[in-house]
Amino acid sequence: MPSFRLGLIALLLLPNLALAQDKKKTVEQLAEEAKDSIAVLLYSGREGKTQGIGTGFVVTEDGLIATNLHVIGEARPITVQLADGSKHDATIVHASDRKFDLAVVKIDAKKKLKPLVLGDSTKLPQGLAIVAIGHPRGLQHSVVAGVLSGKRDIDGVSMLQLAIPIEQGNSGGPVLDPQGRVVGVVTLQSRETANLGYAVPVNSLKQILDRPNPVTMEQWLTIGALDKTEWKTMYGARWRQRAGRILADGAGTGFGGRTLCFSQRKAPDLPHELTVTVKLDHEGGAAGLIFGGDGGDKHYGFYPTGGKLRLTRFDGANVFSWQILFDQKSDAYRAGDWNTLRVRLGKEKILCYVNDVLVTDLANPEYYGSAFGLAKFRDTVAEYKKFQIGPSVASAIVSPDNRLAFEKSLAKIPLEGETAAKALTPLLKNPTQSGMLLRDKARQLEKQAEQLRLLAQRVHHERCLAEMTELFKAPEEKVDLARAALLLARLDNEELEVDFYVAEIDRLARIVAARLPAKTKADSALQELNKFLFKERGFHGSHSEYYSKSNSYLNEVIDDREGLPITLSVLYIELARRLKLNVVGVPLPGHFAVRHEPASGKTQIIDVFDGKPLSRADAESKVKKITGRPAEDDDFKAATKRSIIIRMARNLVNVAKAERDGDGMLRYLDIIVALDKDAHEDRWMRAYFRAQGSQPSAALEDCEYLLEHAPPGFNLDLVREMRAFLLKKKS
Repeated sequence: MPSFRLGLIALLLLPNLALAQDKKKTVEQLAEEAKDSIAVLLYSGREGKTQGIGTGFVVTEDGLIATNLHVIGEARPITVQLADGSKHDATIVHASDRKFDLAVVKIDAKKKLKPLVLGDSTKLPQGLAIVAIGHPRGLQHSVVAGVLSGKRDIDGVSMLQLAIPIEQGNSGGPVLDPQGRVVGVVTLQSRETANLGYAVPVNSLKQILDRPNPVTMEQWLTIGALDKTEWKTMYGARWRQRAGRILADGAGTGFGGRTLCFSQRKAPDLPHELTVTVKLDHEGGAAGLIFGGDGGDKHYGFYPTGGKLRLTRFDGANVFSWQILFDQKSDAYRAGDWNTLRVRLGKEKILCYVNDVLVTDLANPEYYGSAFGLAKFRDTVAEYKKFQIGPSVASAIVSPDNRLAFEKSLAKIPLEGETAAKALTPLLKNPTQSGMLLRDKARQLEKQAEQLRLLAQRVHHERCLAEMTELFKAPEEKVDLARAALLLARLDNEELEVDFYVAEIDRLARIVAARLPAKTKADSALQELNKFLFKERGFHGSHSEYYSKSNSYLNEVIDDREGLPITLSVLYIELARRLKLNVVGVPLPGHFAVRHEPASGKTQIIDVFDGKPLSRADAESKVKKITGRPAEDDDFKAATKRSIIIRMARNLVNVAKAERDGDGMLRYLDIIVALDKDAHEDRWMRAYFRAQGSQPSAALEDCEYLLEHAPPGFNLDLVREMRAFLLKKKS
């Protein structure tokens, strides 16, 4: 009876509790109640100085703090200052999402924290009174009241539009409704007016809290960071690495915004050469090579600046100790484009080249030492690639014989209208060089520039097709699945360095292998791989941007640690192979997985999307949920490497179709048809898009092929109709 009475009392009190929760509060009350839950977030630069400040708020008692992803930066140490003034280093990036610009960090709280209540952003009325709390321009715990003025899509993301001023430092702060519930996270200010801002709806935050992708700070600091064994930076700014390139942005703390990045390699004896290919975001900037230095302020520098090429001797930390030795324009320099800088260092002379044209020399140089590397000045955003040093470095100059051969080949290729693939054969003998020469020609011949760029793309495309086809001539067990997946990604990114990412997979596998004692059992090795990939490195399935092309590019999945089930599976299979583990692909409809098949013992299905083991029953349930039909034995047969690449290409076809990208569809369909001659539906689709575009002759070839092979069940009347149309158009 007592328990019944207590339950009855509770039921009677529920309406009153609801009323209390729904009671509107004043701005003063909201600010007072929330203040203990608001945090200041700071991230440090490479020299330990605070470089960023933003807002966060407590979401759990044990130390989860929500904020914006851009507030915590990338590969930066993060400090959280609570309302009581105590400072705590973030130990884990518990969850993050680039699309929504959200992050949740974990701190080791010494006492229970006061979390804010998360509301529901699905049915927020326009005109709702709201309060935002943050630290604009470092003014901590500032409060501003306004209204929800609407909802807007910004870059494909639904955002709350707030009629309040947003300043630097507000980002990551909570947007509260009149009851004190969080309905949004402040993200950015309007470009149109200072009194308008935007917030990510709180339901997006709930989504990433439900699906965390934790990364320890030790691993977080390695994302995009330069390898400290290879590079040492000075004077701040932001140096990072991505896709085989070095990127630098932000003004350095040295005089003139100077920032330096020294190579840790040992310089060879004189004479020797060093080179780098560099691109500036604007010609008012400056960035290039440094050499002959003492590892500090003293060295030589050769770099473009203000559209000119400059050679400078830096004898100290400020401009009064610098000597500009050369500062002139060069016809060989390509403004707004990639330029290759090369310096030859000798005991008696320094020679400086741009794009292999000598621009200046310096007799009898006085070296401070052998330190060398990269430099950037002012607020320039610079990209560097193909950094080399050695007794001599490869030249970008095309020999007269090769240039003549190119001109003869080009003369036989029509520069207007459709170009047959077989006409490109001479150019494909050296596709990299051909692409460069074609682009040079495009700059010279303005009227033909667009057609020449198209030819370069075709050369690249045919090269990828040829390399992919060659890969699959090998027996199944010898096909390099990682290289094939990277070649597929390179269709859309000509500058993708395939060997760089193959080496990166090798490196990740070596890290895991180093942890395994001799004669480790297969199951133990598999557990170590899972721990490394999913828990330590935070590789996970993409929930918020599932249909992004990036999720199908193996290089971007490695960079961002996020992808589709099949792309993550390719990485997993390749890491397992390097660890001598027999892991195969499991082609579940709509949700690719992998299976460990040890020489003895039980097999284990692994759902790489969620980083968890998957029972056969759960896998069958997943198939039923996705397809509406019972699972079949064929769904669990080991996928061939050829079928995996075809399935990845079909995913890209579907994305390109949704984006109405006809050229993209043709690229991926070419891969599918090249790998599967019996892909008749894909060939027919390719014929249609070829006919719609500028490849009527190629479309006719597809029609002739289908009519010749007459695949069973195929509507050949449609093919004959298109063939007749194309023949009429051709005549």
